[in-house]
Amino acid sequence: MLLTAYAKGVFPIAPTPFLDDGSIDVSSIDRLMDFYLGCGATGVTVLGQLGEAPKLEHAESIDVAARMIRRAGRLPVVVGVSAPGFASMRALTREVMDLGAAGVMIAPPNTLRTDDQIVGYYRQAVDAIGADVPFVLQDYPLTFSVQMTPGVIHRIVGELPSCVMLKHEDWPGLEKISALRAFEKDGSMRHISILCGNNGLFLDYEMERGADGANTGYCFPDMLCDVVRLSAQGEREAAHDLFDAHLPLLRYEQQPGAGLAVRKYVMMRRGLLTCAAQRKPAAAMSATARHEVEHLLRRLAKHDPRAALAD
Repeated sequence: MLLTAYAKGVFPIAPTPFLDDGSIDVSSIDRLMDFYLGCGATGVTVLGQLGEAPKLEHAESIDVAARMIRRAGRLPVVVGVSAPGFASMRALTREVMDLGAAGVMIAPPNTLRTDDQIVGYYRQAVDAIGADVPFVLQDYPLTFSVQMTPGVIHRIVGELPSCVMLKHEDWPGLEKISALRAFEKDGSMRHISILCGNNGLFLDYEMERGADGANTGYCFPDMLCDVVRLSAQGEREAAHDLFDAHLPLLRYEQQPGAGLAVRKYVMMRRGLLTCAAQRKPAAAMSATARHEVEHLLRRLAKHDPRAALAD
């Protein structure tokens, strides 16, 4: 079940669950995957940037990916394989594809500056992992400091048939989506799936610009599924109303350096994670931050009962 350029819906970015002692929490992996299966997700991405992948040993990465792939059942699983060198990227790719992954996600190193360097990097990455492996192009300039213009994405898609999806995380980025869909409309670029990140902060209008869904890790992925579904059904105002109700918590969770702690805390409160632990180095939530998140949840529960969590 390989990833294709026609993937749609929501591929939640799965956090890697840990116990307080830093060990991997396999029971929470199973609960998470069961939740994704039940909430309307159309795929899952594991070992992403906020999956704490750099904190895992290679064997742990394989174990986490294997368990998630086995538990995912019918859902395609994309595995983040970004690495400083191609040898480790190739090794991880080969192992997870043998385990049944649908494809891999590759982020650019922050040393790339020119369009030629960016295209050249992805050309070499495909040479390393194999042209038969579908890959997701991660475009997140706010974190990676690599500016991918619509033109450079056009070149990558044109030169590398195994590029089947763009993880769109530019900000502002709505015009980029429009430009890419215009390339497709005029026949100068083949169709690729566009799933959006940035915690879903702009998902409401990204869908209207031509995105196919979301690929992010917000603590209510079921809401993301609903917004994508409502948008696809043409229920514009219902999609915006639901999105607007979640926007304060979305914004709070998107804080750099603090967002993963918030996400794991809420997912623990929802019963999806045993605890909110991150593997060190990690930023802990203060008592004040927890009170603020609880306040946000209480306010959200007035509009979405899924946020009404028992104490």
